[in-house]
Parts: sequence; structure tokens; C-alpha cells
Amino acid sequence: MKVSFVGDKLAKGDIAVMPIFEGLKSFGATKDTVSALGKAFKAAAKAANFEGKPGQSFDIFAPADMPVDRLHFVGAGDKKKFDAEKFAAKTVRALLMTRHKSLTFYFDGIGLSGDDVARGAVGARLAGYRFDAYRTKLSADKKPVIKALKFAFDSAAKARSAYNNFHGPLCDGTYYARDLVNEPPNVLFPKAYAKRIKKLESLGLKVEILGEKRMTTLGMNALLGVGVGSERESQLVVMKWEGGKKSQKPVCLVGKGVTFDTGGISLKPGNGMWDMKGDMGGSAAVVGAMYALAARKAKANVIGIVGLVENMPDGKAQLPGDIVKSMSGQTIEVQNTDAEGRLVLADALHYARTKYKPQAMINLATLTGAIIISLGHEHAGVFSNSDDLAEQLANASGSSTERSWRMPLLPEYDRLLDSPNADMKNIGGREAGSITAAQFLQRFVGDTVWAHIDIAGTGMKNKRHDPRETTFGTGYGVRLLNHWVAENYEG
Repeated sequence: MKVSFVGDKLAKGDIAVMPIFEGLKSFGATKDTVSALGKAFKAAAKAANFEGKPGQSFDIFAPADMPVDRLHFVGAGDKKKFDAEKFAAKTVRALLMTRHKSLTFYFDGIGLSGDDVARGAVGARLAGYRFDAYRTKLSADKKPVIKALKFAFDSAAKARSAYNNFHGPLCDGTYYARDLVNEPPNVLFPKAYAKRIKKLESLGLKVEILGEKRMTTLGMNALLGVGVGSERESQLVVMKWEGGKKSQKPVCLVGKGVTFDTGGISLKPGNGMWDMKGDMGGSAAVVGAMYALAARKAKANVIGIVGLVENMPDGKAQLPGDIVKSMSGQTIEVQNTDAEGRLVLADALHYARTKYKPQAMINLATLTGAIIISLGHEHAGVFSNSDDLAEQLANASGSSTERSWRMPLLPEYDRLLDSPNADMKNIGGREAGSITAAQFLQRFVGDTVWAHIDIAGTGMKNKRHDPRETTFGTGYGVRLLNHWVAENYEG
């Protein structure tokens, strides 16, 4: 969908979307239109029992002297609580399958900033996202035809700047992450995924791909052990964005990229296993975030690292009871091969902190089902060794609208990982499963300021209530990470 920002006058197009606040209060360009319609507006609103409440809407075919075909009046609720992003998202979802090619939102005169209007464009685009790449028999009436989104606003230049310089690239990155999560595992396996990331060098990223030979030399046996049962080679991909001062230490974003997770020898139940194509959602968030950072020319130094593996059962596969030596030198007793994401991240985190010595390090992963029991699908779980970093992420969560909630880290939980056979085991039992997973990761970050974000409940969803989330892959994390970088490392 092409996005543009126009002045406050009624612009040429198919559908004009007019927000009307509760009590039939109208403002700005919408007020002018209502005045021009006169009794026709009142009569139509009365017939539709329209009071301006959220969820209410009605249409009027535009008079011949207006440059649009149809006027779509939408209840906007309480003006003080108006959210342009959610309003635009709900409206696009409602109109997506209509046979019109363009929508114009009239946001002038209702107290919005240019940033608010730019967010409206993001909401509209996210609500219009589709993943139809493999649907060859869709009939015309099943395909959306909206090609253009216009936003009428008296300070169009400010909205355009906010969108082009920040919010638009974040939306592009979220689209990219969603595509990655939605791809089938026979298309997006580790090497194919790495090749796709390599193409992002066109945005200005520097991309390095480490294969199994190089990772073996480095001693990444925890990561490699996960993929040893697969015929497909594991990969570690490093993305560098150098937009800050040369003297500035980077921040590192690390993602779990299990392109398909059978559970290995600790095989998962067959029902629903197809969703395990999404077990690389943490890596998708990191790749999408790096895409957005490069696209908006972020003034910071950021390194993204993703460990890409396929976890398969095979005669060569890792066994419950195996002991592996991680890159850090610490040994791990693998009691459950389905607790594999933490093994991938153990080596990736150690590599990130020792190779790049970052100011701070954040990893994202669809790590545990336990976090869904704790927080459902509404919040990601945040675990951190730094109160300052945890607060930064809470603030970025608020400004990005990608919700998160801090969870505890304590020595009492850490002891659940102790093993009589190795330095640690990779599971801590049924209790506090998401916490013990985080405690495991903490053993590989040293004194680096670090946070782990468990996105098992937010990165992939089969049931969705937010109109901005339209497919299994949500792209969660792209906006959160970009707001965190922008608010703390771009001056």
C-alpha cells in the first residue's frame, strides 16, 4: 500500500474516512463535510443509530460536487482517548475487502501531532498485511484491492517526515519479520534464511555468515549440537549497522532462529507441530529490527546476531543425557532436546559479548510455553540483570505499543539448573519454566548489561484480537527494539 500525506481539504479518492466523536461531535475537515451534507448526515446517522461510539459506522454516497465516491463515518469514541493507529487499523480491517482502491483518512483539527498521524499510517498498513504467496486459487473477491492510503492533515509535512524518517521503516521491518515467520520450513531453512539476510546489504548492513566449520573452530558445540540431527547445515549470521560515532560501543541484538523445531529426540506431540516453523520468531524480530535501523539510517552502532538451526530427530541427533561443552567453556547436560533454543543462544550470547564487547545486549526468543501460562498472548516476558535496562525496555514498550512485563531472576531459581554431571543442565523442571530458562541464559552473559525477552506468546499467534495483527507471524519486537535504540542510543 502506497502511503501519502495531503492537506486538510477533501482529496480525490474512493473512500473518505471521517472520524466522528461520541455525541456526534465533528472537527476539522470532517466538520466541513458534515456541514455541506446538512440534513442528509443527520438522517443517515439516525437511521444507523450512530452515536459516534467505537465500532459504529455508516456510509453516504458522496454528492456529485465532492471528489470522492463514498463518505465513511466511523465512531471515534472519546476524543481524549483517541488513538490514530488503532482507529486506522480497525477501519482498514473493516474495509479491506471492499472493492475500492484508495482510502483517505481525515485527521485534521482533532488535536493530533504529525507523529500521531504517521502512526495512523502504520496502523493502517499493519492491518492490511497479508501472506498470500502460496495461495494460487484465490478468487478476485478474496483479494484486497486497496493500493493507496492517504492521510489528510493540515501539517502534512510533519506527518510525512515522522513517517518517512522513523515509523515507515519500522513498519517495513515488521512486514519483513512477518514474512520470515510465515514462510514454510521447506523454504526458510538455515542456509536459505542466511542468504536472504545477506541480501539486506543493499540497505547498508554488513553481513557475515559463519558456517559449521567456522563455528566448530570457535567451540560452539551447544549451538551445533541442536542441528546435528538435521541434514541442513546450521548458520550464525552477524549483521552490523554502523550509524553512530566510531568511538561508540555497539549494542547487540541476539535472536533464536530454530527454523523448525520437532523437539529432537524429545519429540513434540504431532498435533500443532506445524506451528514450529515459527520457532525462529526471535531471529525474525532481530532481522526485522536491523532492516528498520538501516532503512531509517539510525545514528547508533548496532549488531544483530542470529543462530539458525533445524532441530530434527535422527540417528545422529543429540540425545537426552549428552553433555556438551559450550563456547564459554561451561558444560551442559542436555536432559531434554526440546529445550534447544537456550543452547543456541548460549553460544550466540557468549560470542556477542566476547567478540563485540557491547554496551548492552538483548536477546529475543520464542523460548518457553511457560511464558504463555504466565502472561498469555498479551505481553512478552522480560528478564534482566539491570534495573536500568529493564526500565528502558518498559518505556520502549509503552512508546512502541509492543507490550512486555518484567519477570524475576533470583539465585533460588538458578539452583534448579545445577547438575551432578556437568556445570548445569538445560532444564530446571516444571516449576518456573520461563524463569529457569532465563537463568540458564544469564550464565553466558557475564557482567554485560543484558535482557532476555521471551516472545513465545507474542511472536506467533493463531488467535488474534488486535486488528494490527493479521497473520500467524506478528513481527513482534521490531518496533520495541527500534524505540529502545532511538530513545537510549541516538542522542
